[in-house]
Amino acid sequence: MLNVPTHALPQTPGRGRVSLLAIAGAVLLTGCSTLAPDYTRTALPLADDWRAELAAQNATPASVQSSSQSSQGLSSELATQLPWQNFIKDPRLAELIELALSNNRSLQQTLADVEAARATYRIQRADLFPNLDVGLNGNRSRLASGVKETNYQAELGLSGYEIDLFGKNRSLSAAQMEAYLATAATAKAAHIALISEVANAWLTLAADNSALTLAQETMANAEKTLAITRKRLELGVDSQVDVASAETVYHRARADIALYTSQVAQDTNALRLLVGEQLNERLLATALPSSATLVSDVPAGLSSEVLLQRPDVLAVEHSLKSAHANIGVARAAYLPSLSLTANGGVASSVLADIFSGGASTIWAISPSITLPIFDGGANSANLAYSKAQQRKALAAYEYAIQSAFAEVADALARRATIQEQLDAEQALVAAASRSYSLSLARYQNGVDSFQTALEAQRTMYSAQQSLILTRQADLDNRITLYRVLGGGLAAHNSEQGEG
Repeated sequence: MLNVPTHALPQTPGRGRVSLLAIAGAVLLTGCSTLAPDYTRTALPLADDWRAELAAQNATPASVQSSSQSSQGLSSELATQLPWQNFIKDPRLAELIELALSNNRSLQQTLADVEAARATYRIQRADLFPNLDVGLNGNRSRLASGVKETNYQAELGLSGYEIDLFGKNRSLSAAQMEAYLATAATAKAAHIALISEVANAWLTLAADNSALTLAQETMANAEKTLAITRKRLELGVDSQVDVASAETVYHRARADIALYTSQVAQDTNALRLLVGEQLNERLLATALPSSATLVSDVPAGLSSEVLLQRPDVLAVEHSLKSAHANIGVARAAYLPSLSLTANGGVASSVLADIFSGGASTIWAISPSITLPIFDGGANSANLAYSKAQQRKALAAYEYAIQSAFAEVADALARRATIQEQLDAEQALVAAASRSYSLSLARYQNGVDSFQTALEAQRTMYSAQQSLILTRQADLDNRITLYRVLGGGLAAHNSEQGEG
């Protein structure tokens, strides 16, 4: 409701005061409901086992609440302080993530989109209110009779204001509001994606550094074995075949050193791009850390509710609500529109009289109404288009939910078997190491052939490389779970810590 300070104008009897109240009262006509369809969510497009799990946990996601509750519960400011600090334990990686959240150029573009969307919403919302202008004019003229006339006018005017009888402007404002919320949710998803990308890039660098170290150690051992074999060749114990076989392991490790050296440089460049600035060497990982010192594990009894609160799912949901509001805009186009031009004020031949109460009241009200009769089918086409866009948004929302659950199911399936694979490969490395040590000792004592020791060395090297990759996969899987849960894992850990 607009309050017009009538005390600022002369309290002269007449219609002026009534006209000003009429201008203010026009705003009250905009309080009607819109013609947009009520937003109701369809049943979640999930398999029966997922439905049973949701029912068993009695999960009622915030994204399943009403449209108004969802909008009111979201802050207009971005939740840039995601609770990832409780998930990432390594201080070096945590510092890199902080730098990336501040300097990553791609993220800054996304945040700029959010600011643009917020400004667009504010522009559209301004149409809900009339534009009031105040002016003071003076005119002095000389008539043919020689008489000089002076006229001053002070006016408060409202021009071209469309009274929102059927909620068209309110629907437009609601559509832009949901578009802004969708953009804000997308920005939050970008934050989570950047956190996971930095963590994965950091782990890739750590894994390649571990592989580089392993290749260097293997080449050093192979070089010692090659020297022994050449010495035995001089003594007539070994053959050229044994020397050539020893050289294969040496040159294989040598080639791996060159490969991993270039990969470490490329990993560093990729990490630098994500962070957005030069990297401090102390923040880079020279070897894969243990899972216990890097990230938190998936807590037991994690509710499926966090899956439906993923920012990307919420973004698509807000787009669906925006499509609902646009249907209201298209429906309102069939109905008449009422525009109002009005002004009221005071006039006087002396400027001082305007402010002292000696002025006369002036006013003018010019309403106009427009009723669409024939538009060549444009309104029908616009309504059909809006309904088609709503169906498209609904399909996108349902697909986003299905994708979210599929991604989490895949990550949890890997989580269920990765530890068994780690245990097996650690046992394989231990067994291959013992086999190599025994075979090398038997060879040096002349008990066994060099080919047996060589094969044992190759098996040990391959097992060690495989273990590095599996350890990286284990840590990557934990990062993936954080991402596909939409940061919900970190939020859950934060709540547990506060409790």
